[in-house]
Amino acid sequence: MARFNPIISSRPARNPRATRNHELEPREVASRNASGFDRLIHERVRLGIVSALAANESLSFNDLKKLLATTDGNLSVHARKLEEAKYIACEKYFEGRMPKTVYRLTAAGRHALERYLDQMETLIHSMRTR
Repeated sequence: MARFNPIISSRPARNPRATRNHELEPREVASRNASGFDRLIHERVRLGIVSALAANESLSFNDLKKLLATTDGNLSVHARKLEEAKYIACEKYFEGRMPKTVYRLTAAGRHALERYLDQMETLIHSMRTR
């Protein structure tokens, strides 16, 4: 029985441009694995961050930490990676004497999430129709 290979699929991607590496920015090419998934979003905690921010206008560091059941250090590292990729924006300020960090999803982050979800839907559909 042949196994499904997401790289060699008879079904075209929803957005054919999204799978052509020569048409992507260097940052995007470097962040994709062999199956074409954006590795920045594919990781569990980062997918959780992006998904939570897609469903909310913004969330504080503490809200994300509780929602994702992760540690300060783990959340901080993953959020920084997303921020460096311009998928999320971070705002730091003081509320009284307490520092507060708030994150929001950028347009690039929303686009990356939509592209990732399209790829997952294509993969799921192809597996169910076999």
